[in-house]
Amino acid sequence: MQRNSKSLSLTALAAVTACLLGAASGNAALAGTVGAPANVKLVPHRAVYDMRLGDTEEQSGISALNGRMVYDFTGSECDGYSVNFRFVTEFLNVDGGSQITDLQTTSFEDGHAESYQFLSKTFVDQKLVEESRGSARIESKARTIELKQPTEKSLKIGREVLFPTEHLIAIIETAEKGTTFLAADIYDGAETGEKVYATTSVIGAGVVDEATGSEASKAEASLEGKTFWPVTVAYFDPSEEDTSGEHLPVYQLSFHLYENGISTKMKLDYGDFTIQGKMQSLEVFEETTCSR
Repeated sequence: MQRNSKSLSLTALAAVTACLLGAASGNAALAGTVGAPANVKLVPHRAVYDMRLGDTEEQSGISALNGRMVYDFTGSECDGYSVNFRFVTEFLNVDGGSQITDLQTTSFEDGHAESYQFLSKTFVDQKLVEESRGSARIESKARTIELKQPTEKSLKIGREVLFPTEHLIAIIETAEKGTTFLAADIYDGAETGEKVYATTSVIGAGVVDEATGSEASKAEASLEGKTFWPVTVAYFDPSEEDTSGEHLPVYQLSFHLYENGISTKMKLDYGDFTIQGKMQSLEVFEETTCSR
């Protein structure tokens, strides 16, 4: 079950709790948005989600799964955005064995996406198996990454590559324009800190939440009157392809994304099994006044 112990992309998880302007526009259109002031107002909040095994196929080897995800998001465009995140899951396999994975991440992103700092650790059965720590900054034609862990090194990625909160804002801005497709390369410092994910997103029509029905939790009911969009994001590792030469997604993420950056009703799809996430509690913090 080693495949289950890898770090989930922080980008994906941020998008859960919280992806250019259409397929024809391409990355050239996106590059113009990097570092630009956002029109989106993200709400500082703490959300807790219960995680459960969804659909599963025999080859997955998983018989049960349960866990909890906690996401703290604070800051503003003026002060920058801080994320503290923890995702703990227990996998039970068909032979009766179990494995507990614990992903812990902290990050700080400049409000105009000009810099990014991150620390990510993954524990398996309380043993540290993966750690990445470093920072990134914008230069004239690229974004420069300075890694401290797992090894010290410098590398450059394209200037058009987005950081996590920048990516989240891009999704909401795209949705508000009524555009249904989005493509973006993402860097979040996860795993070894050297990987850039390619993503494609499909965004459904906006819906005003009426918070009705027995399936709405108390936390979800607090979002009544807010507009949300059903979003599905596919994450690709450009270095991986199948025998036909096609790139297949590492996983897909589906969720309801609200106009203020909060998300509910998530599903992580790994192909042979899925993880369902339901919001258990939501605390909205006082917003910081931005003088600029």
